[in-house]
Amino acid sequence: MAPEPLLPNSGRRVFVALGDSFTEGVGDRDERLPNGVRGWADRVAEKLAKAHPGWKYANLAIRSKRLRQIIDEQLEPALRMRPTLVTLYAGGNDILDLKTDMAALMDEYEQLVARLAETGATLVLFTGFDVKVSALLEPLKRRNTFYNQRVRDIAEKYGAVLVDYWCLDAFHDRRMWDSDRLHMSKAGHKYLAGQVLDQLGVPHKIRPKDWEPPSRLTLREWERRQRRWIHEWVLPLFGRKLRGVTLGDQLAPRWPEPVKVPKKGGLKKLVAEPEAAENA
Repeated sequence: MAPEPLLPNSGRRVFVALGDSFTEGVGDRDERLPNGVRGWADRVAEKLAKAHPGWKYANLAIRSKRLRQIIDEQLEPALRMRPTLVTLYAGGNDILDLKTDMAALMDEYEQLVARLAETGATLVLFTGFDVKVSALLEPLKRRNTFYNQRVRDIAEKYGAVLVDYWCLDAFHDRRMWDSDRLHMSKAGHKYLAGQVLDQLGVPHKIRPKDWEPPSRLTLREWERRQRRWIHEWVLPLFGRKLRGVTLGDQLAPRWPEPVKVPKKGGLKKLVAEPEAAENA
């Protein structure tokens, strides 16, 4: 017996992406698009539309959001869109906050997944990656491990598609990461889009970068990179924490309502030619 298709080939097709910077697309810069980024979710939406024209797409994710904010700000709008495909990554920012009760966090995460599963949509969940940012963050590894195992268990319980980001060896290459070391680079977002499409059974031609092995850094190069990273990313991050602000405070969702993705030209065409949505 043939496996039941994960996605509808006809009828209503609405993809809604929920979450934080991971799903917003931070690290994959494109000033032509809302919030100046593109990201894996946009790329998935475009490949869906290319394979089966008629898909609509909304992306409600905003950088820096905690799980509770995602529930409060994104869940009800997503449910009103009557999605047939939902992707969710949430909780990563909570893990970085040492006062977070991980057991309580994951109970709340499961409640969110249960609400989304009730829609009958195909639901895609993600584990987190063990980002080697700094030895200072190694104590967080136990929290990451707990988070990932709960996500795996919850995905199985609710019949969700799991993208086990933790196990994707390609991300051990530093070129898959942006200069802040926390967000994927353009190459990382492209690769992850391919992984999501593979899990959904959607055809695509995304291929991993054919790089030469990464060069070893000299001590001087390493020190220079460390100083630049601390000056450009670490100190501003602590400054924002002291002021009680985040990078997402003044941002709106990139695609707050479902847009019909053009089969040709993708989402950039919608920005350049808004009337393209009518003829997609």
